[in-house]
Amino acid sequence: MRTLRDYQLAFCDAVETKWQQHRSTLGVLPTGCGKTVCFAEVVRRRASMGRALVIAHRQELITQAKEKIESWAGLDCEVEMGDQVASANLFTSMPVVIATVQTLISGGKKKRMERFNPMDFSTLVIDEFHHAPADSYRRALDYFLGGNPELKVLGVTATPDRADEAALGQVCESVAYDYQIIDAIHDGWLVPVEQQFVSIAGLDFSGVRTTAGDLNGADLAKIMEDEKLMHGQCAATLEIIGNRQAIFFASSVRHAEMAREIFNRHREGIADFVCGATDKEARRKTMKAVQDGRTQILCNVGVATEGFDAPGIECIIMGRPTKSRSLYSQMAGRATRPFPGCVDGPQTADARKQAIADSPKKACLIVDFVGNSGRHKLMTTLDILGGKYTDEEKTLAEEIIKRDGGRRISDVLQEASEELIEQRRQEAEERRRKDEARRMRLVAGVSFKAHSVNPFDAWGVTPSKSDWNPSGKAISEKQREMIRKQGIDPDALSYRDAKNLLNEMFRRMNENICSPKMQSIMVKNGYSENTPRDVAGKIIDSLKNNGWKRPFNDPFAQYLHKAEPPKPAQEDWL
Repeated sequence: MRTLRDYQLAFCDAVETKWQQHRSTLGVLPTGCGKTVCFAEVVRRRASMGRALVIAHRQELITQAKEKIESWAGLDCEVEMGDQVASANLFTSMPVVIATVQTLISGGKKKRMERFNPMDFSTLVIDEFHHAPADSYRRALDYFLGGNPELKVLGVTATPDRADEAALGQVCESVAYDYQIIDAIHDGWLVPVEQQFVSIAGLDFSGVRTTAGDLNGADLAKIMEDEKLMHGQCAATLEIIGNRQAIFFASSVRHAEMAREIFNRHREGIADFVCGATDKEARRKTMKAVQDGRTQILCNVGVATEGFDAPGIECIIMGRPTKSRSLYSQMAGRATRPFPGCVDGPQTADARKQAIADSPKKACLIVDFVGNSGRHKLMTTLDILGGKYTDEEKTLAEEIIKRDGGRRISDVLQEASEELIEQRRQEAEERRRKDEARRMRLVAGVSFKAHSVNPFDAWGVTPSKSDWNPSGKAISEKQREMIRKQGIDPDALSYRDAKNLLNEMFRRMNENICSPKMQSIMVKNGYSENTPRDVAGKIIDSLKNNGWKRPFNDPFAQYLHKAEPPKPAQEDWL
């Protein structure tokens, strides 16, 4: 019986919704969350509308897609890859064609994809869609979309970003669903991630060039193939992983071969090696030995980044440093799957997390070798899992991990966040103390000036003739601050005078009359002491912009006193 997980059902429904308005849409799911299941379900739902075409770029992806669509959707599939040829006859063909993009665009003047009539297809799925901006995919898309205006396109990927910043928006109109690795870990579908940094003496990336957004391959290989550095990496790896299965991502073929050789010197048969040039059958056997647990360490160059599922892998050894978030995510994602069946029974996130905690694979460990990175910002798990955290929090988390050793990423990020919150609280408290001291100094200065101004004359308030206060009442600190802001020392006022001044201030506020400070400027420049507050602000701005002189054609002349006042002094007395 087919049962979709909640996010998988939401994925499929969202795709159908987006297709109501767009021809193409993108679905993002992290490695281990069932992208193939999702597009198999989408294909099943649309089977009655026409054939489906699934395009990928690797044999492993083609095999996975065929097995999953046939088992999940119950639809027969044909493969168009190399010497395998799918039927182009609508009457004899199977409902699904799965093809490599290389095969579709191959051929001379007439490409193999031209054997197919685009009108026979209702659905086109592109696996690992982050490759879609490449010219090969664009040519295939142009052919099928150009020949069928009703064709719907679904792109699926775990890593929608690219190191070379080629925009997926150039080949896709919308995003239907975006489920990130950190969400899947919080929801209990993937295992928690731990990070460990290993310092290797002499490791220096500062001179490596950047090509297409990532470290230059030739420059990087020259550094990583140094045998002394290799022995340091391999010795550290064996000490860290113990008996756990691991994938070692190398920077070059020679780097991977050297790693296998050094690992096997420590214990014969512990490691094996594959690269893109490895014979297909030999590669299949090597991968199967890793999946079965017979090989502990898989050394590879760009082969195990996509389409390789081995839930027993608990450690990822980053022998290939990168500036690419996409590539780092692909490599790290090889170890985030829980053991089969571990999380499919529990119904809640907490129950799934507990099932993982009770399983033999409680977490996965990512090991990065660090040295002098120079101007380069190399990716770490903190960049992948720290979505809601600031760069400052991630930087502090990295320092904590380097100081304390291997730690669970979620715990360290939370610790870094709390540490920065406390640091900001202390800084804010220090600023508050300094600001309070500054205000006290300012109050002292204002109080000195207040003795030269009679606020009662300026405000039109009659002072009391006696300081007698039989009630012993005093104005509040808030009221004292209001008086201070007007340049008057509240300690120089009796309770009754302070109340009279406050009453005048409130009256002016309620009647929208200019404040006492504004009033003094109004009167000094010949305007009415009862000028409305908003108008007084405009008059002051006008005076300030005109060198503190009234303009010849004064737009605020209606607010002048009838008698022409003397010209204001030239000094800036504000």
